[in-house]
Amino acid sequence: MSAEILPVLESPHRARSSIDPMANGLECPSVAIRAEMATDRDAIRSLTARAFAGHPFSDGSEPRIIDVLREAGALALSLVSVVDDRIVGHVAFSPVGPPALQRWFALGPVSVEPSFQRRGVGGQLIEAGLRALRARGANGCVVLGDHRYYGRFGFSVAPAIAPPDYPTEYFQVLSFGASVPHVQVAFHAAFPAGG
Repeated sequence: MSAEILPVLESPHRARSSIDPMANGLECPSVAIRAEMATDRDAIRSLTARAFAGHPFSDGSEPRIIDVLREAGALALSLVSVVDDRIVGHVAFSPVGPPALQRWFALGPVSVEPSFQRRGVGGQLIEAGLRALRARGANGCVVLGDHRYYGRFGFSVAPAIAPPDYPTEYFQVLSFGASVPHVQVAFHAAFPAGG
């Protein structure tokens, strides 16, 4: 599958502090969201490893997935959240296949520094990324994750088009006006089979 690289954000987006309804009442810090820079790569790798460490749904491959997507030219959009010059969050978007799904993208991995988790940082990154995809003419986005979380961004469960060997109950789709795909989605080869 060929990668369609989207232009990066023109300038950092500053998210105001707010209370995230999913964040257990913790105040969300004021973060600047900007496109990844080459100098961020080591920080993103380290952050991603910390964010997924010890989680039962993670096999520890998330930092490698991002590196492989980047090396393959398939990291279509990569955003970071910055607080006081420190990267505290990252989100990746990559194209999906087959060719019939032009301008459809996969969301993930999403990584947030453990001390900033459940404070809205991940949600701000996801919203900024989805806005950027829409602004650049994307047709939609897919994600593998908990529908109770991703549903608030507009994703809906779509088991019929889930990639083979992935848990269909966690596969979700968000159309940006185009019709929902009717073909089975394929993630980039950077993602391990079975999620």
